[in-house]
Amino acid sequence: MSTEETTGTTLRGGAGEERIRRAFSEAPGDAALVAYMMGGYPDLETSRKIARAYVDGGADVVELGIPYSDPLADGPIIHAAGTVALRAGIVVDDVIELGRELSPDVPVVLMTYANLVLHPGAPVFLQRLADAGFSGLIVPDLPIGEEAEDVMAACDAVGLAFIPLVAPTTAEDRVREVRQAARGFLYAVSVTGTTGERGSMAEQFGEVVRRAKASGGDAGDTGIPVGLGFGIATGEHAAQAVAAGADGVIVGSRLVRAAGDEDPVASVAAVMADLVSGLGR
Repeated sequence: MSTEETTGTTLRGGAGEERIRRAFSEAPGDAALVAYMMGGYPDLETSRKIARAYVDGGADVVELGIPYSDPLADGPIIHAAGTVALRAGIVVDDVIELGRELSPDVPVVLMTYANLVLHPGAPVFLQRLADAGFSGLIVPDLPIGEEAEDVMAACDAVGLAFIPLVAPTTAEDRVREVRQAARGFLYAVSVTGTTGERGSMAEQFGEVVRRAKASGGDAGDTGIPVGLGFGIATGEHAAQAVAAGADGVIVGSRLVRAAGDEDPVASVAAVMADLVSGLGR
């Protein structure tokens, strides 16, 4: 777990970055738990109860997804959940309001796709997130570089942390570039492909985390924590991520699958309990 002290430090992502970094550094146990949920799934009221189960169950950061018709980075479980939410009439406003309800208790990071940010204009969209108390933004189809400059600048202007991703196939020079641009934490993708549950993950984790932290000794490095995600589904996986050096673990598909059970709140609570046990809590 990152032990960097952020109090009194002005970070590039402003208040949002500071809050996320503090969540990582102050997380109990061995690492922070970033728990993903699909906003409005299986319905809006149940989604609110699931969000509460995340907070009560030990989530240090909640990653809140907007249902989207063409989710390029999402595997079948999250894609299906988004489809259910869209058919139920869930819209962007519903998800932002859910984030507003959550934000007093936990840092909330929005996970969405570039079209939803760019269509209304990044400054307008991101001001709405900041006004609702969100701390950060993940846009998997908006790579660091010229394409992301305006969005990153708009995030900085309103105090939101822009959280980019690096994959196992990302060249090491590119990893360093992305790491330098990251706010809050760097999202390290554990495997190639989309989100989804997998079997044993230990073999991949060590190299992925090493590469994500490869610039740690470079002059000007931000000391940004690394969150490891994609495929982590159990407490055992969480423990393997910690052993590999991850500062946080990101869990999505397993929690979304639990949200589709007959008793979603109880199922989510059970998964959360397993995950936090793997983090030494």
